[in-house]
Amino acid sequence: MHRIPELLKRVVSMDGSDLHIKAGAKPYVRIHGELIQFEDEAEFSPQDAKEAIYAVITDQQRKRFEKELELDFAYSIPEVARFRGNVYQQRGLVQAAFRVIPLHIQTLDELGLPKIVHSFCERPRGLVLMTGPAGSGKSTTQAACIDFINHKNPCHIVTVEDPIEFIHEDDQAVIRQRELDVDTLSFANALKYVLRQDPDVMLIGEMRDLETIQLAITAAETGHLVFGTLHTVDAVQTVDRIIDVFPIHQQQQIRMQLSVNLVGVISQTLVRRAEGNSRIAAYEILNAVGAVRNLIRENKTYQITSIVQTGARMGMQTLDQSLANLVRSKVVLYDDAAAKAKDRGEFERLVSVK
Repeated sequence: MHRIPELLKRVVSMDGSDLHIKAGAKPYVRIHGELIQFEDEAEFSPQDAKEAIYAVITDQQRKRFEKELELDFAYSIPEVARFRGNVYQQRGLVQAAFRVIPLHIQTLDELGLPKIVHSFCERPRGLVLMTGPAGSGKSTTQAACIDFINHKNPCHIVTVEDPIEFIHEDDQAVIRQRELDVDTLSFANALKYVLRQDPDVMLIGEMRDLETIQLAITAAETGHLVFGTLHTVDAVQTVDRIIDVFPIHQQQQIRMQLSVNLVGVISQTLVRRAEGNSRIAAYEILNAVGAVRNLIRENKTYQITSIVQTGARMGMQTLDQSLANLVRSKVVLYDDAAAKAKDRGEFERLVSVK
């Protein structure tokens, strides 16, 4: 019954990021991106796995899982960490995955984010997007941005998350964190009513559908600073994804709205450090300057990449430029960075430049 809390404590002590519980197998831990099995732990029988997983969720969550066969939830071990859990079925057997959410919220500087991101957080209105593949640290970056605002700006921040991950304590700002299926029925529903709650800053855990994206853009348009997340791999794809979600007859209108309201895009991926004991993020940064806004409006997003490549003075950089900088400064190994590069040839050229 208490195996999962003990395993989670062990994962945290090993600096792991994820725990996987699979019926009929020993538990797995992901450490610095690599999945490793606990050889010294006993296998979970199907009944053991089900009982252990049910022991860390509430009766209400159990009923929801048995009805929908999917469940996202948050779990906390005091003075250890918080965890984002997902319960699901595989061949009729109950399984689970847990992601470690550290109690300490890292700052923008600790994460190595470029200084332009500070200015994104200081904007009075607009849309800031965090993107990257699953497990690339988007939630950590979002939390750092909210923490930066919280310690600097006396404002009202409202977050809508699934589930709530990092817990923020009020400092200069008043922060209200709402959880899907606990405090609201959907992201779109929460965004419909949030404007009546006098917010200054909003965080949307995930922009999953057309309605949520439309409401996020509208919120930015009506004078709010909005942070959102998308599962895209670079800045250009992010802009295209938002536009392509909409029907053809609406896309020109969305281009206009996005060109006016986009502040910037932070796209990231995690790379193992050279010493192998942790990972560091490489960032692609798009700053929505006038030239970028014009290209979005004119449906020429394919030209944005060249602006990012040459936009260092405006705080911009490509993912390959970020990876090359990490290699040249000996923070990461060449092969690890090359595996994450978008354009291998361009990355090799950047690394060779002295």
